[in-house]
Amino acid sequence: MRVGSDEMRRILTEARVVAIVGLSDKPERDSHDIARYLQSMGYRIIPVNPSVTEVLGERSYPSLSAIPQDLRVDIVDIFRRSDQVLPIVNESLARGVGAIWMQLGVTNAEAVGAAERTGVPLVEDRCIKIEHHRLGIPARAPVSTPRRE
Repeated sequence: MRVGSDEMRRILTEARVVAIVGLSDKPERDSHDIARYLQSMGYRIIPVNPSVTEVLGERSYPSLSAIPQDLRVDIVDIFRRSDQVLPIVNESLARGVGAIWMQLGVTNAEAVGAAERTGVPLVEDRCIKIEHHRLGIPARAPVSTPRRE
């Protein structure tokens, strides 16, 4: 199923929490810039990267399954190579996320098929920041971040 502008608008308007797989702690990386933008627009970001402990003031988790179940994940935004996304998509589907977003240049027919079979919207080869801005979705109050030890 191709996700058009109306569906992207719905996803981005309803979502509050975005888990970002492959989020770097390096400010010059696209994933870091996009995560910072999403925070500035009121989303809570959850970094998913086994190589870092914290990014942009949020605890990083080594995988989606390591995120506590009581933390709702609305969107999984994937910054990984196309050949690495199928396991991430399957993990997202098992967790019951609301939508999956594969960044610019990231495509995978098997991943799209898996999402289609479960009815979970999947945006492929699109930048969440560009689409958020293009669709004119306004900023909102930030989601509070409970600290976990």
